[in-house]
Amino acid sequence: MEQMSDVDRSIAEAPLPTVKTLRRRKSLGYQATRFIAFNFRMMKMVTRAHH
Repeated sequence: MEQMSDVDRSIAEAPLPTVKTLRRRKSLGYQATRFIAFNFRMMKMVTRAHH
């Protein structure tokens, strides 16, 4: 029997995403909303930095 390396062991023991997480990752509406929110936060930060 082969010994698992530390990397292989940590990958095998990593938690799997939930059904809800997978649904969000595939949802274009959710991704678009997060994209817009992220860009809004970045623009807010940039405009504050230029004062």
